[in-house]
Amino acid sequence: MKGMPASMHRPLVAPADIPRRARFQARRTENIVESVIREMTRLAAQHNAVNLAQGFPDFPAPEAIKQAAAEAIAADVNQYAITWGAKPLRDAIAAKYHRHYALELDPERELTVCCGATEGMIAALLAVTNPADEIVIFEPHYENYGPDTLLCSAERRFVRLHPPDWRFDPEELRRAFSPRTKAIILNSPGNPLGQVFDRAQLETIAGLCQEFDALAITDEIYEHIIYDGEKHVPMMTIPGMRDRTIIVNSMSKTYAVTGWRVGWVAASPDLTESIRKVHDFLTVGAAAPLQAAGAVALALPDSYYVELSRDYQARRDLTLSMLERAGFRCFRPRGAYYVMADISTFNFEDDIQCARHLIEQVGVATVPGSSFFFHPEEGSRLIRFCFCKKYETLKLADERLLRI
Repeated sequence: MKGMPASMHRPLVAPADIPRRARFQARRTENIVESVIREMTRLAAQHNAVNLAQGFPDFPAPEAIKQAAAEAIAADVNQYAITWGAKPLRDAIAAKYHRHYALELDPERELTVCCGATEGMIAALLAVTNPADEIVIFEPHYENYGPDTLLCSAERRFVRLHPPDWRFDPEELRRAFSPRTKAIILNSPGNPLGQVFDRAQLETIAGLCQEFDALAITDEIYEHIIYDGEKHVPMMTIPGMRDRTIIVNSMSKTYAVTGWRVGWVAASPDLTESIRKVHDFLTVGAAAPLQAAGAVALALPDSYYVELSRDYQARRDLTLSMLERAGFRCFRPRGAYYVMADISTFNFEDDIQCARHLIEQVGVATVPGSSFFFHPEEGSRLIRFCFCKKYETLKLADERLLRI
């Protein structure tokens, strides 16, 4: 991300290589730096730290899903699926959206299976943006959104989510829209904050999208990880947004299979046609046997999602308790599986120094808050913890954090 503190990154090239870099590096990559989240995972391994940085579960995926993948491989479902996704998986996706949201999706013309939500987001942006188009992004935001827009040669307009409840100012949001606005990116439930946009907020965003003839690209990967009676409302169900919304989602978080890289994009037929073209030449298609297992996963009973939310809420509450006991001031997430914490009670110079101290001296890896902001200094008093971990992992982190 542009402006990322240099202290978190090793130089990409030696000084003697700079003239070569100037000649051969595409300008669109100049302001893109390595993922801080994934860097923190490597540092965690190097220092044998408990990894509360990267959002992947360290507990098993559901047995039925793993068995389905093994059976698909054994049955030789090992060649290319249809480029935009195996029909059983697309049918299962459509059935799930109808069951949970009464949302009718045409699996033949409105769904594209891709290699995770990461590919889904960049494929969607590449399919709808032209150079100099503007993309509105809420911040703090998931670190991929900035580089995604740079790779599309789009321009970014940032709108702050304000603590403690991480809501946006409607007037500030309106000022971010213009005749050049092509889309707004929404992530709800959100990473890194755990905020959940309610219907009133979604209706405000929808009104601006319709007024300025813009799209909403929604990252809904945490749709079922939600707490305290909150409800996820897909933007596509808001009046006037059925054909203005692109849904990006994935199996990764809901079914604890972040390494499978099976996701999907839902959009109206005209948008899907463009998205499928980009997807085809980015990756051809997602892994065929894992798509077969995905059809099994999406058919799991509703009780699975109830238990998922209940279990993660217990992990959230444990994490909040241990962080507050260690001296952090925490923002209570209403969804996803992250806690953003304020480090102002400690004597660290900034979030970078705090994160390094936690890894090297305490043995717990986190993510510096500055990595979620366009201007890093705005996140210099924040760090993010993830709690999608075994209880044993969280308890070990609890013991170590008392050393701080």
